[in-house]
Amino acid sequence: MSAQFRLPIKVVAGSSRTGIAGWLGDTLRVRVAAPAERGKANAAVEALLREVLGLSAGGATIVSGSSSPRKIVEIVGLSESEVRRRLAHAAHAQ
Repeated sequence: MSAQFRLPIKVVAGSSRTGIAGWLGDTLRVRVAAPAERGKANAAVEALLREVLGLSAGGATIVSGSSSPRKIVEIVGLSESEVRRRLAHAAHAQ
């Protein structure tokens, strides 16, 4: 059975650049250049998280808050500690 982890995120859509902005308590802040219209920002968030975490398609899926800046993303295939380690590395690399 694959590891699963639900990650709370806060998305800033329409940003000048796309990337991991850091942590706000237990919530990950994510910036995406895509606008918050017709699911474009949601798709960009999922793609960014898959890239940063090294996941395949379906490895990072928004499961709650699709029309809100505050979302829950389900991460499949990594433990919570590994997700946090990779995200910390990505946040420092920017």
